Amino acid sequence: MQQGQTIELEITNLADSGDGVGRHENMAVFVANTVPGDRILARVSHVKRKFAHAILKEIITPSGDRVRPACIVADKCGGCQWQAVSYGAQLNAKQNQVVQALQRIGGFPADLIAQVLQPTLAAPESLHYRNKATYPLAIAPTGKVKAGYYQKGSHKLINLNQCPVQDARLDPLLAGIKIDLDHNIATQGWSIYQEKSHSGSLRHLSLRVGRSNGEVLLTLISTEKNLPGLQAQAEQWLATYPELVGVVLNYNPDRTNAIFGAESFCVAGQDYLTEKFADVMLRLRADTFFQIYTEQAEAILALIQRQLNLPSNQELTLVDAYAGIGTFTLPLAKQVAKAIAIEIQPQAIEQAKINGSINEINNLSFHTGKAEEILPLLDIQPDILLLDPPRKGCDRQLIEHLLGNSTQATQTTHQITSQPQLPHQIVYISCNPATLARDLKLLCDRGNYQINLVQPVDMFAQTAHVEVVAFLSNSSTSS
Repeated sequence: MQQGQTIELEITNLADSGDGVGRHENMAVFVANTVPGDRILARVSHVKRKFAHAILKEIITPSGDRVRPACIVADKCGGCQWQAVSYGAQLNAKQNQVVQALQRIGGFPADLIAQVLQPTLAAPESLHYRNKATYPLAIAPTGKVKAGYYQKGSHKLINLNQCPVQDARLDPLLAGIKIDLDHNIATQGWSIYQEKSHSGSLRHLSLRVGRSNGEVLLTLISTEKNLPGLQAQAEQWLATYPELVGVVLNYNPDRTNAIFGAESFCVAGQDYLTEKFADVMLRLRADTFFQIYTEQAEAILALIQRQLNLPSNQELTLVDAYAGIGTFTLPLAKQVAKAIAIEIQPQAIEQAKINGSINEINNLSFHTGKAEEILPLLDIQPDILLLDPPRKGCDRQLIEHLLGNSTQATQTTHQITSQPQLPHQIVYISCNPATLARDLKLLCDRGNYQINLVQPVDMFAQTAHVEVVAFLSNSSTSS
């Protein structure tokens, strides 16, 4: 196979990247915007030793699972990869992702996987579910402001006036605010950030909506703190959009790929919206991490409560090692005797404390720092340990502690207890099946823990991403 060659290919699978996969001359070939069952012509773009990438030229025979995308730029926009794939086929692909990760990375036998793995929990809506959208900004050749997502593998911005994956209540703001940005560029001297030259001010437009009440928070991410006329424009936005509760300016002057900077300023209204999550009220700021699909996050919470059989006021101790703003900690705290929240971000802990106070939850204590450093210092044996780490998974030091091997000193002045207090049950929530499988292998390899249930959840419909919840019990304490 050679670069530039045109090949005929049958797509048989979907890769974790979102690309379709076929085989040619016994080599895997990855092709974007294809569906299992498609027979296609593709031009080979890159050839490696064991695989190749190709660009779709023609669909000879479409798959029975190929559907018409809800978005007119679905084949160009990099925001989601699978709008041409039927929803049932998406769920099957995500289920297969988890199976493959558990087998190949975790090394778990097929019979165990079949016993513990549940079918992927479908989303109640596969469109209009995203509660937050953050759009890069650019200037079109016409001189008008563009807001959208980058085409896959490029820095070419695909302009959007609406997005069928985000909550539909955000669409009017997306279209209208771009017009107002054009006006302020012309009259107030505002400018759009240019990455190559590190010049200009406005980098991103961020919109967040409360799914339960429709409250919207608007944030401009800028390299400048003082935008002429911003106060007046913000007040006008509040008057124009009744659902808008606040306008925030986030200051990010750095040459970085990070979207949000460290400082945010409330320009008008308030710097947060309120969201009802299960039976608690949460305050969400522009830069707050919160699950993108509110209803599916609530389904995860209900699964935890059901699987752990949590009636109110049980004499249990819960530790949430990656607590964030208390999304899961707070509702679970109502059902245990004592809850402990650990979170590395000080701003998130402050929000968690506010949310705990709003909901009058008084059995909750907070610790700021790395989970792998704080958890060994807690001289308690948690009944339940909740792990919801970032995509990279848990730090190896934390895993070693859970295996009873944590005896080394930390960077703190405290001392680790010589006898680690291991949790009876672990709930591991992951957005990356690969790192989940790696960590489950470490926890289960020597018989310390056993897997009771693995539940994939479709938190990211129309994309290749899948959330997974795993339930483990301590083999020495399980009955």
